[in-house]
Amino acid sequence: MNFDRSLEAPYGVEIRLSWRVSRLLAPNPGPFTFKGTGVHILGVGARVVVIDPGPDLPQHLDALKQALGARTVSHILVTHTHRDHSPAAAHVKAWSGAKTYGIALARASEHASARPAAPDITPLRSMEYRILFVLSISY
Repeated sequence: MNFDRSLEAPYGVEIRLSWRVSRLLAPNPGPFTFKGTGVHILGVGARVVVIDPGPDLPQHLDALKQALGARTVSHILVTHTHRDHSPAAAHVKAWSGAKTYGIALARASEHASARPAAPDITPLRSMEYRILFVLSISY
């Protein structure tokens, strides 16, 4: 089977995917992350939502903070607590003051790369998560 591996996505640069959604790629390529973890930024204007802030890598954290600039982060959403998606949430929360939401269910027994859910993640049931996601893209 042939896979298209031609994705040209620079690290640490916010790329607009649609008028409300952009992506910033973390520099953590690998068999599970392909070119790197995609951090998604939802919203237009001064308020945005950050989905899966990514790994705890200084270069990535600096790039994410620079990409967000003066925009206010209203919510941080964590889809799962694997080490490529959630560790940066604590840093984004520290400098933005935004509350972190997610389905905080990961246990080490569920997946080799799972991390225990951070105590500051407000757990959401599936329906609450969907409603918050829909609300977040209405910005």
